[in-house]
Amino acid sequence: MSTKHTERHRTERIGWLRAAVLGANDGIVSTASLVVGVAAANATRGNVLIAGAAGLVAGAMSMAAGEYVSVSSQADTEQADLARERGELDTDAEHELAELATIYVGRGLEPSLARQVAEQLTAHDALAAHARDELGISEVMSARPLQAALTSALTFAVGAGLPMLVVLLVPEQALVFVVAAFSLVCLALLGGLAAAVGGARISTGVARVTLWGALAMALTAGIGRLLGTVV
Repeated sequence: MSTKHTERHRTERIGWLRAAVLGANDGIVSTASLVVGVAAANATRGNVLIAGAAGLVAGAMSMAAGEYVSVSSQADTEQADLARERGELDTDAEHELAELATIYVGRGLEPSLARQVAEQLTAHDALAAHARDELGISEVMSARPLQAALTSALTFAVGAGLPMLVVLLVPEQALVFVVAAFSLVCLALLGGLAAAVGGARISTGVARVTLWGALAMALTAGIGRLLGTVV
């Protein structure tokens, strides 16, 4: 009989889900805010499109670079911890075995059973056992810099493209209102989808992203309107 574990959990989605939600959310909020701010300053459709396109490209690259650097730093830390653990296993295996058994005792096992479990897991893959149970590093949760960077850049571009599409389709005099309203609807859908995929309360996810999105667009619209009357 096969003992392979086939059940899937939401934690397996954390890496790409976090990057995807962050990228799409930033794409919508930053580009919509930029478009609304420029449009509120009575700029032409062409100027609004130029500003929005520049924001899309710059934002996507910034997201990719930021995610790559951040997650790479996490990956470097994980690798350093694994290298140290590997060295400790080579030089003091008995101490590491006792350390692993102590961890299992702390989780509720009897000392004799904890020792037996530690011995069997050590015989199977000592480094994997310590990585998972001592360091908290697993295959599912480990850092993947390139995946995070590409996911963030792509989802940012998709999110940023939504308010840009509105700029192309609606009259200039309605840009501020329509872009803001459409972007808030998109943010609400994104927040609800992310909450549903992650197993969280949908209403909380919706409120979280729409509140901050509305605040960002309101502030940039106000600044755009103010500068448009002064400059």
